[in-house]
Amino acid sequence: MSPRQSKERYLRRRRADRTESSIQSYHGRLKLFVEWCEAVGITEVGDLRPYDINEYYDIRSADVAATSVENEMYTLRDFCRFLERLGANDRDLADKVPFPDVDRAERSSDTKLHQDQALALIDYHRENDKAYASRQHAFLELAWFTGARIGGLRTLDLRDVYREDNYVEFRHRPETDTPLKNKYRGERPVAVPQATMKVVSEYIQTHRYEVRDEHGRQPLLASAQGRPTANTLRTVCYRATLPCSRGVCPHGKDIPDCQWTNRDHASKCPSSRSPHHIRTGSITWQLNRGVPQNVVSERCNTDQIEQFYDKPDEDERWRRYRNQMEAHRRQHVDSLDSFTDDN
Repeated sequence: MSPRQSKERYLRRRRADRTESSIQSYHGRLKLFVEWCEAVGITEVGDLRPYDINEYYDIRSADVAATSVENEMYTLRDFCRFLERLGANDRDLADKVPFPDVDRAERSSDTKLHQDQALALIDYHRENDKAYASRQHAFLELAWFTGARIGGLRTLDLRDVYREDNYVEFRHRPETDTPLKNKYRGERPVAVPQATMKVVSEYIQTHRYEVRDEHGRQPLLASAQGRPTANTLRTVCYRATLPCSRGVCPHGKDIPDCQWTNRDHASKCPSSRSPHHIRTGSITWQLNRGVPQNVVSERCNTDQIEQFYDKPDEDERWRRYRNQMEAHRRQHVDSLDSFTDDN
């Protein structure tokens, strides 16, 4: 097979377990590799050698940032493994794919919704009659206490809310336009605090638009037209996290005249946060609260917590270490102090 034919076959195979947005990312990364192969005269993937892979790596490393090269190499390694499973290449290419040495801090931004800001915003919405149980409030509660991706929050229907048992259920429904990032592996129930479920229940009863989407489903975080787009929910998120909603502007702005309070400009406020920032803050907070990492991983449907999501600041990091010491190490101190008995 030619590199181009192999790439198309690889993408077809990956569609079985990846979302379309992931497929487009793989296409973009491998397109560059295929074009390079064609430019240097590699017409069959069976002719690819480790030397070729390393030469391509050197060229890409000279052109783009290390983090981008790393992502490209992960995809290329998976592509090479696919070729090996097909028997299209027997040179162990996957094990020879090089990777840049990328510092953990370079891989993702440390920006997050800090727990103090998040809890203050939640308290404000819970105590303010005008803000209580609004769509912004319901979104904020669910985003913080589930740590879910924006795509997951968008999938929620009324039927996915279990009010008596205080949990919501994320379901993969691609046939009606609400896929989960990890498809069926992303399906899971996630418990929320009773106070959060109370907010969601009140929102459903008093502020939710009584609409159905084009598939006849009843979206939870509905817009007037039906199921909101991801961009609509991002706008809801930015507005829900504006610090001036609590009456205080940390940037010295005159709130009534500040354009950042406008629906279309809330994302420009330096203190407003995106859904990803809420997810990062939530995961960090859950870990700070002592929830085991494997439990957080299941709740938030990710196995990349340390790499992308756990972003404790210095105080949080030392507080967490101290708590771990008390919980897991203090019990052994007595045995260290028993030398007098040995004498």
